[in-house]
Amino acid sequence: MNKQKLRIAAFQRYPIFDDLQKTIAQLCTDLRWCQGQGIDLAVFPESYLLGYASDAATIAQRALPTDRPPFTQMLQEMSGFDTDLILGFFEQGAAGIYNAAAVIRQGQLMGLYAKRHPRERGVLAGHASPVFEKAGYCYGINICNDANYPEYAAELRQQGARLLCYPLNNMLAPATAELWRSKSVDNLRLRAMETGCWVVSADVVGRHEDKISHGCTCIVAPDGSIVARVAEGSEGVIVFDIE
Repeated sequence: MNKQKLRIAAFQRYPIFDDLQKTIAQLCTDLRWCQGQGIDLAVFPESYLLGYASDAATIAQRALPTDRPPFTQMLQEMSGFDTDLILGFFEQGAAGIYNAAAVIRQGQLMGLYAKRHPRERGVLAGHASPVFEKAGYCYGINICNDANYPEYAAELRQQGARLLCYPLNNMLAPATAELWRSKSVDNLRLRAMETGCWVVSADVVGRHEDKISHGCTCIVAPDGSIVARVAEGSEGVIVFDIE
């Protein structure tokens, strides 16, 4: 009997700000590549769709409702791809704005995860930890700062998740970025060992204005070992088969 496997890809990308068409074009290029590689699940960084921000005014400008254009138009452009993707963005929900990650399958919005412990101004905290399924594998999502809270990972594991996905955005002031250069990896390793889950992260990289991200895109085994990682300071993608 053939073992089931989940082929995952994690993308480390330069951030794109306030240019939806450019981001969608890059996503479609990456998804075409995924299609050729037989990727089941692709993970992209936190707030990748229009760019990350921490101030309320910019976040409000970048927040999108999921039931109207341009978000619905983006879904249509992704309808021809078999790879599921996890895509970070600011969601304009009915109650307010959330730092969210969308799970998209063949142009359909399968669900959303809202960051449980946001630090961005004017952003509401999520209260649910939904799980999803692909190729027989159950997975869940935590976003960036959530990785500092082991209880959120534990909630996903209790619901049957075997893979934890972490969209990240470590674009920080240089001194802070240096502090988190190893701390981000340590958090991911701890969450893997505590839960017995595989862990995958996807981060931005490069410089923007007075900030820098070294990049923390990696795949971590349940024993805490790093089985794949994109080189710091550069764009790239890693692929791994979970069996």
